[in-house]
Amino acid sequence: MTSLHAPVEYHVAHLAEMDPVTLYQVLKIRVDVFVVEQTALFADLDGRDLEDGTLIAWAQEGTEVLATIRILTEAEHSEIGRVATAFTARGRGLAAELIRRAIAEHGHRELRMGAQKRLADWYGRFGFVISGPDYVEDDIVHVPMTRAVTPPVS
Repeated sequence: MTSLHAPVEYHVAHLAEMDPVTLYQVLKIRVDVFVVEQTALFADLDGRDLEDGTLIAWAQEGTEVLATIRILTEAEHSEIGRVATAFTARGRGLAAELIRRAIAEHGHRELRMGAQKRLADWYGRFGFVISGPDYVEDDIVHVPMTRAVTPPVS
């Protein structure tokens, strides 16, 4: 049986290295998911995408971006955020693969995130554990989550 989809490609880059059309699609997914779908009125363009240590990762099929995450590099840890999948691409494991790849590249550092509480079990599949009390952000209950450093393979 032949697939109707082009193969999914996974990319990671600093914002300045991204093609403008790809960047537009990444930002559109973030706005579609967080601002439109979840009605969270917040400034997605918070300046953090421009920081030297920030990486944007995305899943792309042909010329269409389907999912994205953002990886921030802090002094003592890295932080995964802005995890978003286009509505039409959900259920394909694209965000899960982006998380797995981020862990593979950044797991030598402690990883943190502020996760929507309803997704805490999903992030738990990747080794994240709730590391503090619930809090409300943009009218959505969140929990801080942490993933311990992955020990090096001998």
